[in-house]
Amino acid sequence: MSPSDSGDEKIVLEESNSTKGFDVDVTPRLDKFDAEFITQRIIESDELEYILAEDASFITSKVSEMGLDKALAILASSEKFFRGDMNFPQKAMSKIQLLLQGEEAYGQGPDKFDLDARLEATMIKYHSPYPEVRSVCSPVDDPTIVSETFRVYLIAGVWTAISSFVNTMIAWRQPHFSLSSQVIQLFIVPTAQAFAYIVPNWRIKIGKYGFYLNPGPWTVKEQTLATIIVNAGASQGLFLGYAPILQLDLFYGLSWMSYGYNCLISLSCQFMGLAMAGLMRRWVLYPVKALWPTILPTLQLNRTLLVPEKKANINGWTMSKYKFFNILLAASFVYFFIPNYLFTALSTFNWPTWIAPDNRNLAFVMGSKIGMGFNPITTFDWSVINLNSPLVVPFYTLLNPWIGTFIGAFIILGFIYSNYSYTGYLPPNLGTIYDRYRTKYNTTKVLTDGYFDLEKYKAYSPPFITAGYMVLQGADYTLTTFGFVYIVLSEWQTIRDAAKDFYNSLRKRTEADKKIFKDPMVEMMQKYDEVPDLWYFILFILCVGVGVICIRVWDTELPVWAYFVVLAIVLTLLLPSMMLYASTGYMYSMALLATLLGGYFAPGSGTACIFTRIYGFGIDTQTETYVGDQKMGHYAKIPPRAVFRAQVFATLIQVFVSCAGWEALKKIPDLCSVTQASKFTCPFAHTMYSQSILFGIIGPTRTFDKLYPFLKWCFLLGAGLAVPCWALRQYFPRQLHYWQPVLILAGIARYGSSYNLSYYTPGLIMSFIFMYYVRSRFPIWWAKYNYIMSSGLTAGTAFSAILIFFALQYHPKTLSWWGNNVSSAGVDGKLVASVELMPAVGYFGPEAGSWD
Repeated sequence: MSPSDSGDEKIVLEESNSTKGFDVDVTPRLDKFDAEFITQRIIESDELEYILAEDASFITSKVSEMGLDKALAILASSEKFFRGDMNFPQKAMSKIQLLLQGEEAYGQGPDKFDLDARLEATMIKYHSPYPEVRSVCSPVDDPTIVSETFRVYLIAGVWTAISSFVNTMIAWRQPHFSLSSQVIQLFIVPTAQAFAYIVPNWRIKIGKYGFYLNPGPWTVKEQTLATIIVNAGASQGLFLGYAPILQLDLFYGLSWMSYGYNCLISLSCQFMGLAMAGLMRRWVLYPVKALWPTILPTLQLNRTLLVPEKKANINGWTMSKYKFFNILLAASFVYFFIPNYLFTALSTFNWPTWIAPDNRNLAFVMGSKIGMGFNPITTFDWSVINLNSPLVVPFYTLLNPWIGTFIGAFIILGFIYSNYSYTGYLPPNLGTIYDRYRTKYNTTKVLTDGYFDLEKYKAYSPPFITAGYMVLQGADYTLTTFGFVYIVLSEWQTIRDAAKDFYNSLRKRTEADKKIFKDPMVEMMQKYDEVPDLWYFILFILCVGVGVICIRVWDTELPVWAYFVVLAIVLTLLLPSMMLYASTGYMYSMALLATLLGGYFAPGSGTACIFTRIYGFGIDTQTETYVGDQKMGHYAKIPPRAVFRAQVFATLIQVFVSCAGWEALKKIPDLCSVTQASKFTCPFAHTMYSQSILFGIIGPTRTFDKLYPFLKWCFLLGAGLAVPCWALRQYFPRQLHYWQPVLILAGIARYGSSYNLSYYTPGLIMSFIFMYYVRSRFPIWWAKYNYIMSSGLTAGTAFSAILIFFALQYHPKTLSWWGNNVSSAGVDGKLVASVELMPAVGYFGPEAGSWD
């Protein structure tokens, strides 16, 4: 039976688009299946086994209530809505399409046809179409479970302050590690449970308001809200990432940058990300396609730590998730000592180069450090394997960039062996900037009293970049315009309809938000008061105002008009970037673009480049963090206003504590020097300082026009390529279902800083095993254990790294033997070899003095 054969029953099927998908009004028929039969079918189904055990009765009741005609109407609407969605299971889509062809085409009898149609429709209408979401989120909500309590703010606030201070203090050490929110998440539970056991439940009154000090057992909603606070605050402030470059005498030495100024500009940067996160909710939070795969392990871990689990036999496994997590935590904690300290060659497993360590060509092709990484087995270190979260993001999210990285390797090899733009004289794949003598570019040789000196520049050298860094910049510039055009074309309906709703919410502020979204998660959240758009808009205006004060009143060398232009460009590009991240877990950064804009808008100023990068790069990274946390609260059914207050609270703690941490850190003797005794060498600061000289003081015109003029055309190339790529996917949707050209371009842009295939092949293999093979062959096992496995391995590795740092590396205890030296003994480890030998005159490049 098709939807059109429903007799007297009225079907109201809304047009399928980004916000109207499957809202159907049909009177259900009298059900002929009992609950036991339906439950058995759920257990036997290939596609519907991902639901949490406690939700089975809810799903059963909804299947019983739904008539066949209503189910088919929902499936018809969903087939249009999710067609082309790479995250929607293809097996489920094929089943839906077969069901819509009718009972005869389905070929499994009327009862199975009837029940399967209703099962699929129920999952879409009352739960989630995505198995990974169903495995960690419940389709029901109990609003009586407390979430926003005094103890949440107290406990999470303390841990946020600790982690912010520690992370600020150790951010500039090499090798680097951090107290991540995933690690702090494990500390919160015993702290909260001890608080719940010890502290009396007194009622505290402040005027007419009051709260309970300790309202019963610690709940999973409290845990999630505490995690949101820590996740928003457990890092150094964004601006402080650039503070050494601006403040230390080793770099620009801007003595006027006080603690107060640092706090002020940090508040502007951080809260601007929060404001944009709120203003973009209709595009990247409410839509059902905004999956946000990166937050799902956090939700799973919180449930594992706090929600009792029913014992079940799953593919022969009866182990609880909690026990599985603890085993992996302990095992990875112990094991990480081996590749990180005892036998470091297992981390950088560049074994092909050990065969002939002095062979340059072998190192260029197979090497893990200087080369392209054409090596099927490159590491046994989880911190490397987990570089792109292979047990979290969808398999195609890793496959597409890997293809791009594979292509990029051949481009780089073609450049160096053809000596294109003198790249043959330099190592293939480093982010270092060189002079014509093949030494690191000495920026002091082109400055007089801190300002660019043209005569010195003509006498010294133009800047030269490696083939890898050239490919990075070309792909990044192409990606900027390509991603914008391609995603706008692909998601135009979503963008258009959400923009209309945003406009209506500002025009009619009393009208409820989210009315046009039919996702069951959104409908469940309607019972909670939404944060008005006006709050976020006012916050954004305040942040822009504070930014203008910071730019204008103090000597940043950046014109105010340039600040507004950078904001306008970055905000325009932010929406497609965030939409891509919401569905794939990958976000392309605008850091290089923002740095380049600073060079054009304020020529001759290195500090201006840094300030444009702070705002350009900061907006996208902060928005991603805040929206991800809001989506976490959305999945966990935490009131939006509670999430808003939690994020504001966390940001305030982070800013003031991080700024205090920086004040303490900059008193360390010899900070950021390459000879600093405790390895606080600040590698990012040195790289960013060189970039600010090249793009700011020397300027992008001199840097690119003479040597790399094609890079400027990459912006136009990206915009031009996007249209045919979009058209191809429209005409061949089935054949190109998992083809994502934005991610392929992003893969090409992975080079330029010693990253290569060796860092991404292990993650791809791991993703194929667990996110493709295990997920398709053993779906129940995958739903229960996959995200817990990722959390356990990551947390154990993090704890081990912290212990190794304080016990063995803060005051170095060297362990020198073959297993720790072999990876860096040959050409691949020395990072100096090139295809071309230095000419007899002692330098390479264009004729002397011709590069001004």
